[in-house]
Amino acid sequence: MVGTITGGTIIWFVLFLVQLPFYGWFDDRGITSWVWTCLAGGALGLLGIWYVRKRDAAIKRHQAAREAEETVGGASPA
Repeated sequence: MVGTITGGTIIWFVLFLVQLPFYGWFDDRGITSWVWTCLAGGALGLLGIWYVRKRDAAIKRHQAAREAEETVGGASPA
């Protein structure tokens, strides 16, 4: 999941950088929002990378805690 979001974020930033030299052309046509949309996509992608990495880490911690609890629970006599 992190790889997909990272790839998308890179694409958004590349699109921003490719369009930046042509800002005047976009401005003449009143479509500068295209340039800023790419920058916003890259910024939101960075937020998405941070969120998914934290989420994956929390899921792994939860699974490790559950496995440890099952191991301890299964080893004690009833």
